[in-house]
Amino acid sequence: AAERLPLFCAQNGVESQRLALRLFRQVYGVCVWLTSTYVEPGVVSAAGSPLTGILHLGRHPHGTEETAHRIAADLEKSHFEAPVVADVARWQYAKLLSNLGNALEAVTGPVSDGDALALFRRVRAEGAAVLDAAGIAYASTEEQQAVRGDKVTLVPLDGAPRGGGSSWQSLTRGTGTIEADYLNGEIALLGRLHGVPTPLNDLLQRLANTFARERRAAGSMPVGELVRLADEAAGATDP
Repeated sequence: AAERLPLFCAQNGVESQRLALRLFRQVYGVCVWLTSTYVEPGVVSAAGSPLTGILHLGRHPHGTEETAHRIAADLEKSHFEAPVVADVARWQYAKLLSNLGNALEAVTGPVSDGDALALFRRVRAEGAAVLDAAGIAYASTEEQQAVRGDKVTLVPLDGAPRGGGSSWQSLTRGTGTIEADYLNGEIALLGRLHGVPTPLNDLLQRLANTFARERRAAGSMPVGELVRLADEAAGATDP
């Protein structure tokens, strides 16, 4: 199967394609822009409108092939937009920067007020500095907005309210695991490889894993407490 079948990796982060290449000859990356909520086993609420989602597809590590175009054509018959791009990693790294707020949302709740938004901007800036130091390209916020526009707008479905993103849902479900190692942890890894301190992403990675392991309630840490911890962590790395 690994010699013959194409494998499309649609997880958050950028690690799954690298792992898949150890086994599969044909590996494709998917940058997923999809507002969805786990409801119960076998049931997911995908409440995007007018499109369900936007899925950038491309061969990993780069390139496009007929297989990707065929998959994209099928997706577009099901209310998705599926651009086939030669540089899918550039879109995935851009989404990674957005996903650095997943742990923030999971720990303190919606990133909507001034303090939470300000902290997220600091966390994202730390991630962007790491990617820049590593020479990793990523789509700009303006480019993403130009492609996505208002094509995927959340319109909650009856019986399936949207509480939060993927990390928040992991805590709510009490799975005992969370994706932070492959989001904030990816920035921590690259920071260590390229000599860039990442205290804020280190902190969020640790907190998210602690919340998951101890089955703490999603959003139960006050934003002010997290900001205090972030300031302490950042201060500890200042020269």
